[in-house]
Amino acid sequence: MGGLLRYLFGPGKREEHVRPRVVAAWEGAGPLSALQPPQLSGGRYDVRGLTAYLEQPVRAGVRPPAKPVWHCSIRTHPTDRILSDPQWGRVAAEVIAAAGLAPHGDVDAVRWVAVRHNDDHVHVVATLVRQDGRTVWPWQDKRKTQAACRDLEERYGLYRVAPPGGGVRRWPSPAELNKAARLDAAASAGRPGQRAARARRAGRRVAPREQLRRRVREVAAIATDEHDFFARLAEAGVELKLRHSTRTPGQVSGYAVGLPEHRTAAGDIVWYGGGRLGPDLTLPRLRSRWSTGTPPPGTAGGHAARLAAAASVPPEVSRRAAETVRDATAAMRAASSPAVAAAIGYAAADLLTVTAHAWEGEAGGPLTDAAEAFDRAAHELRGRVPAARVSRAGHLRSMARLIAVMGSLSRDRDTVAALHLVLTLAALAESLADLREAQHRLAQARAARHAAGQLRAWTSPPTGAGPLSPATAGVRPPGPDPLTGRRGRQR
Repeated sequence: MGGLLRYLFGPGKREEHVRPRVVAAWEGAGPLSALQPPQLSGGRYDVRGLTAYLEQPVRAGVRPPAKPVWHCSIRTHPTDRILSDPQWGRVAAEVIAAAGLAPHGDVDAVRWVAVRHNDDHVHVVATLVRQDGRTVWPWQDKRKTQAACRDLEERYGLYRVAPPGGGVRRWPSPAELNKAARLDAAASAGRPGQRAARARRAGRRVAPREQLRRRVREVAAIATDEHDFFARLAEAGVELKLRHSTRTPGQVSGYAVGLPEHRTAAGDIVWYGGGRLGPDLTLPRLRSRWSTGTPPPGTAGGHAARLAAAASVPPEVSRRAAETVRDATAAMRAASSPAVAAAIGYAAADLLTVTAHAWEGEAGGPLTDAAEAFDRAAHELRGRVPAARVSRAGHLRSMARLIAVMGSLSRDRDTVAALHLVLTLAALAESLADLREAQHRLAQARAARHAAGQLRAWTSPPTGAGPLSPATAGVRPPGPDPLTGRRGRQR
């Protein structure tokens, strides 16, 4: 407890702790000014008195736990207003009551304090022994405190985030991001080439997990079955390892991918299974997507699929894709069930992903960023694939395959038609946002509206540059991401 309080009342790792103070405490603690540690002549705070107050029940308890300290930080979004000290105190009291440590009105509950040393967050510190000597064992405190935060966001009019577990991907860990930064720094110092210059211009470090997730999703969007999927992965420069069933040796039950340049210290490739990239990228989920996403051969989507398979690309492919998106948007708005609308949005995410890659390539840009936001908005919770067989969804995926062929063969430069396609995708993103708001999935609705804004603001690259040229790839400005509040593209 003493070490934690010394840190909270200290200068911080980067001198970011400004005027640390106690803004709330346990019931019956008395005035907060009496708990505030006195400041010494050198600017440090003497936390011995506060430490003794908090540890007193632990020392008098019956068989106290070996680790009696409970610590939680509560932070607002960068776009939120600044809360006052009394407001932060009420927030801390609600959170620790929801955790079951100090219920309202329980005078014998654990002792705790809330310490504030910045505008945007507080730290709640408690001991796990009640004042009557009994030990408290928190049960599902993370889930309960998160639920309390969702209620506080609505009560105080703060930025509302998605419930935990509702994501569609596995984010890189801090260790992965740090390793990517070290490798990119070494590559930039040793080889000041095009890739290093691109990374410096973008001001970001992309972890191998994110690179692989993007490539696998792009390939899955245009593949027709698992054999086509595996062949396209190999062509995309991705190392592939298949896992076979133990019951049926000839049957493929899973896969793993890796980058040739991403290896361990022993020289082995670091492998990522599809489920480690995103819950919807496992082989069973991809098979479900392919079995429900192909339109019947006699439909317009089937005709587009045949053109894509034959690499016969009509010159007006962007205009035809825009018409397909416009029809899909009308079908989404008139859909009789959320499953049908979700299937259309899920396929539209594939179309936008392929379109962004065709125009901006591996370097990425604003269209790629919009595709990332649209992808977050379109996918179902926990990676579930919409099971409904919807013809409009099949048409969208067929057009995605045509655009993939266009990007690799003809480099179609019909700028007006491409702009029209992007604007129709923006309209579909707005319809998807309305669907997510009706489902009370506010984070995904916010992502869809952000994607719509990005698409409406997009301008095509100069006519003289190729769609995969680094000069045509837009660079995100260094400001905070409106979806996450963080800077750059690291998550």
